[in-house]
Amino acid sequence: MEKPIMQARMTNPAMILPDATKGIQNIYKAIGQSGADGKTLELVHLRASQINGCSPCVFGGIKSALKNGETDERLHQVAAWRDSDLFTAAERAALEMTEAATRLADNPNAVSDEMWAAASEHFDEKQLSAVILMIALTNLFNRLNTTVRQPAGATW
Repeated sequence: MEKPIMQARMTNPAMILPDATKGIQNIYKAIGQSGADGKTLELVHLRASQINGCSPCVFGGIKSALKNGETDERLHQVAAWRDSDLFTAAERAALEMTEAATRLADNPNAVSDEMWAAASEHFDEKQLSAVILMIALTNLFNRLNTTVRQPAGATW
């Protein structure tokens, strides 16, 4: 028996409310002006989306990462980044923070002082702000997409 194709319950709420879209676009613009490495931000987006099981964000994140020069080999190893030698120390710090900040319910002190110090070794305040905002925006979109059952492969 074939499973029916998932249909979105509604258009993404961020698209329905124009002021929300403008605000989100402004945050993305600020992230882009931070000096943070684009590939690192793509990895952050993908890892948070994997954790949250957001198929449209995983799909879109992989597409975007490839477009921005990321390799298939590294993208296939994001979920197991701790066991891979393909990621830099800065990327590891960003991925560790992504996992902790995405799984807040698992640990009330999710982002430890040690984790913060490790990330601070690799990112200045603007870059670290971009990483944190990317984690937050990804989690926002993961929750929106999951709630409205946005199917993978959809474009905005």
